[in-house]
Amino acid sequence: MKKIFIPLIIMFAFSVNAAEKKTTFSEELFKKAQSEGKVVVVSSWIKYCTSCAKQMKVLDKAKKEFDNIEYLKFEVTNKEIANLLNVQYQTTLLIFKNNQEVYRSIGETSRDKIYKAIKSSI
Repeated sequence: MKKIFIPLIIMFAFSVNAAEKKTTFSEELFKKAQSEGKVVVVSSWIKYCTSCAKQMKVLDKAKKEFDNIEYLKFEVTNKEIANLLNVQYQTTLLIFKNNQEVYRSIGETSRDKIYKAIKSSI
C-alpha cells in the first residue's frame, strides 16, 4: 500500500504545480508594457518543473508588491517566444527596463535575490 500511495502523492504534487502554470507572454503585451515605461519581468517554465513553480510563486507575489512592473511567463517549449528572448532553459528570469534587458538569471528561486534584481531595475 505504501508503495502505491507515495507515487500517487508525488504525481498529485506535480500536477498541482503544472496547473498553476500558463503562458501570459505575448509580443503585443511585452511591447505595450515597455511603451508604457513599465519594468517587464519575464520567466520561462516547463511542465513538472518544481523550481519553475517556486520562482513563479515569488514573482506572483512581487507583481503585487511592486508598482509599475509587468510580469509575463511562458512555457520554454514555445520556440517562437524562446527564440525572441534568446531563452534556452526553464526557470530563466529576464528583466527589461527602457526596452533593454538589464538582468538575466537561470534557476534563481531565492526571494531575496529576485526582489533585489527587481528593486535595482525600478
